[in-house]
Amino acid sequence: MTTDKTIKVDYLARVEGEGSLYLKVKDNRVADVKLRIFEPPRFFEAFLRGRQYKDAPDITARICGICPIAYQMSSVHAMEDALGVKVEGQLRALRRLLYCGEWIESHVLHVYMLHAPDFLGYPDAIAMAKDYPDAVQRGLKLKKIGNELVTLLGGREIHPINVKVGGFYRVPTKRELLGLVDNLKWARDAAIETAKFAATLEFPDFEQDYEFVALRHPDEYPFNEGHIVSSQGIDIPVQEYPEHFVEVHVAHSTALHSRIKERDNYFVGPLARYSLNYDRLPAIVQEVARDVGLGPECRNPFKSIIVRSLETIFALDEALRIIDQYERPAKPSVDVRPQAGVGHGATEAPRGILYHRYRLDEKGDIVEAQIVPPTSQNQKTIENDLWNYAETRLDLPDDQLQWQCEQAIRNYDPCISCSVHFLKLEIERE
Repeated sequence: MTTDKTIKVDYLARVEGEGSLYLKVKDNRVADVKLRIFEPPRFFEAFLRGRQYKDAPDITARICGICPIAYQMSSVHAMEDALGVKVEGQLRALRRLLYCGEWIESHVLHVYMLHAPDFLGYPDAIAMAKDYPDAVQRGLKLKKIGNELVTLLGGREIHPINVKVGGFYRVPTKRELLGLVDNLKWARDAAIETAKFAATLEFPDFEQDYEFVALRHPDEYPFNEGHIVSSQGIDIPVQEYPEHFVEVHVAHSTALHSRIKERDNYFVGPLARYSLNYDRLPAIVQEVARDVGLGPECRNPFKSIIVRSLETIFALDEALRIIDQYERPAKPSVDVRPQAGVGHGATEAPRGILYHRYRLDEKGDIVEAQIVPPTSQNQKTIENDLWNYAETRLDLPDDQLQWQCEQAIRNYDPCISCSVHFLKLEIERE
């Protein structure tokens, strides 16, 4: 039987951005896999050069409409590292609260609108809604509640404008935050139902031996702060990121590949956070994890839909905790003075670690900027997963193999716009 054939799909649906996948099969074996990110570079690092340190949060927020908070938070942490600024107390708590809003809206969008249709055999969430109206309506309401939290703290829903180096331009009153509590309590219960719904889906047996990389904080499930750790022994402050991780250019992608210098590819995102920080999750989340059959580690990327649901429960529970303990600070920000320096920042975007590095001159102008988004860090691991996954499924008809490869990519909830965009599929058989 001949194995010479090519399958092409112009664009992969239900991810953000544009790119293509090249899968070559020779003698009934996978011979090559290339995840081609062909969208032109967006040059945000160049846009930042020459701008003042205080411009970074607003400029970087425009990199992504789905996770702008992650870009703002990583930028302000890096700037504060360069300028010797420490944000503590209620201002720090408000940053976590803002991050809760982004995790809620991003995770829920992925679970219900982007990924669940794959498992249930629908082309999109609109088709899925005909048979699962309650689930889709639950997802839409959950996302709206996340949006409301971002709007209140960030100043607007998309590309928020209220974040600054040193804190915020305005902080909410206690009454404003209390106005969200009833919806957040409903949402926490709905997120538990979401995790139970996700656990009913059918998952392929695809456990992989990843090197997980995530932030780890002494006391908290990570959002903004902590050491960078890995499942193979890395434990470093964020400032040492360049000593252990490197970006390399590959010919088939306009996005750089990230790897660990001493080894190779690694995996960031919900599975990494969960597996490296399970003991930091509150009891309510650990209990639901046990109820849906997850232990303290998860190495099946298809089950990332469950882990995202669990992190949504965490974000809602954390939001309620922060609001309950909130006291409005006297000032919305701490004082910041420009000075020369180099600063590093890393926070946990919904899709994984987002690293920023800036070098400032004595006026506080940006001389150099480096931004390493999660999807570019995961790109090589996605290729490896596709290789291993497709290798055992080459007997499938091409349309089914195509569908399953697309689903495998959506496990990562890739944001190609961030890494510079997705996805055209091409399978070549010899």
